[in-house]
Amino acid sequence: MKIAVASGKGGTGKTTVSTNLALSLDNVQYLDCDVEEPNSAIFLKPVIEEKLPVEIPVPVIDEEKCDYCRKCVKMCAFNALVVLGEKALFFPELCHGCGGCTWICPQKAITEQDRIIGTVEKGHAGKIEFIQGLLNVGEPMAPPIIKKQRSYIKDGKTVILDSPPGTSCPVIETIRETDFCALVTEPTPFGLNDLVLAVETVREIGVPFGVIINQHGIGDDAVDRYCNTEGIEILMRIPWDRRIAEAYSKGEPAVELFPEMKKDFQQVFSRIQDIVRQAA
Repeated sequence: MKIAVASGKGGTGKTTVSTNLALSLDNVQYLDCDVEEPNSAIFLKPVIEEKLPVEIPVPVIDEEKCDYCRKCVKMCAFNALVVLGEKALFFPELCHGCGGCTWICPQKAITEQDRIIGTVEKGHAGKIEFIQGLLNVGEPMAPPIIKKQRSYIKDGKTVILDSPPGTSCPVIETIRETDFCALVTEPTPFGLNDLVLAVETVREIGVPFGVIINQHGIGDDAVDRYCNTEGIEILMRIPWDRRIAEAYSKGEPAVELFPEMKKDFQQVFSRIQDIVRQAA
């Protein structure tokens, strides 16, 4: 089973939920897909055993063959290519590596070479198989890193994917083709606003989902009322507790501070299994 842990807003507790869930289960493969700011390693403390580059193909223009017809410019939806007079310019940070310019060039003046945009790190955190993506500083495109991480997903494992915040392309790449999405929110106006966006996104993708309320007790009941109105199941309420926050600040998972919480996360997993079976 593949379970994505996401939210519309940063700082709601996705990593808190995903790491504690992973530590409460057996036979787990954990993917930190927040490749711009991965932080689950702080809590899981993995031993990294392998580092793999992530590359995308980008065009190389042979100026001697190029007749500046601009067909490649018209093809590129991301404005990575520009022709000024008799000079062809390429902006690598805008390129999505689709290969369209190479395909359409009538003079065969464009070839491709690989450009490294980040790395995937693989290792183990105890019994947990750990995979972390790292986007190079200054690079704008996270999805190729996440796609590379997902290529290492194994059958027969419980796979937990810690999603980036928001509802943009990296989140879509993380959530797609998973069996379930746990949306983590907080009981605040900001938490509710971004939860609504996340719900709309997951419904569009068509993945079964439920809500986990973190820091329950600090705000109001607006999230509960919204979920009740929309028919969304609340899988778990993690209470606001200063001790949990202090442990988090030290990189200590809540289930290590409160071992009895493992049963709560195991019950969440059991309920997710039921929902997935019913949706099948």
